[in-house]
Amino acid sequence: MIITTTTAIEGRPVRDYLGVVTGEVIVGANLFKDLFASVRDIVGGRSGAYEGALRDARTQAFEELTSEARDLGADAVIGIDIDYEVLGQNGSMLMVSVSGTAVKL
Repeated sequence: MIITTTTAIEGRPVRDYLGVVTGEVIVGANLFKDLFASVRDIVGGRSGAYEGALRDARTQAFEELTSEARDLGADAVIGIDIDYEVLGQNGSMLMVSVSGTAVKL
């Protein structure tokens, strides 16, 4: 399955547009990750715990998107958009949302 942010794939014309597909994942922040991240914010440096959680959430969202596209019989998803939102009381949750157009090439 080809997944791209572009609206066309060079040398592969779109034959059919199958519809919009999405993948959303919401993850809660762990208390210990929060504690260590705030310490790291004070002393400087990157927060590996948050980076790992963000990477995992993004991977899961793309897996959902790909699965939905595959169910429609798509060969590719074009025009991918990735969004990140902070949700919940005090920003305690992170949402990763991906969307695009499933197509048959």
